[in-house]
Amino acid sequence: MQPYRSADIEASAQAHWTSVQGFRARESAGKPKFYCVSMLPYPSGVLHMGHVRNYTINDMMYRYLRMNGYNTLMPMGWDAFGLPAENAAMKAGVAPAQWTYDNIAYMKNQMQAVGLAIDWSREQRAGDRRQGLALRRAR
Repeated sequence: MQPYRSADIEASAQAHWTSVQGFRARESAGKPKFYCVSMLPYPSGVLHMGHVRNYTINDMMYRYLRMNGYNTLMPMGWDAFGLPAENAAMKAGVAPAQWTYDNIAYMKNQMQAVGLAIDWSREQRAGDRRQGLALRRAR
């Protein structure tokens, strides 16, 4: 019997989900829609079990509804450049923008490692000037 290598199995599954865009929102006419959005985390540090709990609840709801024929969307975003992120950056002696972007990258990797059903093609950042300009033009 071969040993169970969870890291290899998880990496293989996640690579497959990425290659087939398994969590990208797709619309089928005539199906009900469900927008499943969680709170946007402050990128002031790393994820903790409270984050995992909240996102897992939405993840299970998303998967249940998708398997039952709903058009589902679970995006993710970052409540960037708020006071928690700025205060954490100042405490660490790092520029707030660098601190925030580094934490976003780290937290995103953590979320992807958990295997949450997030449509990363719709990722938003509250402090991203380009996205803010695009939203103003869309109005």
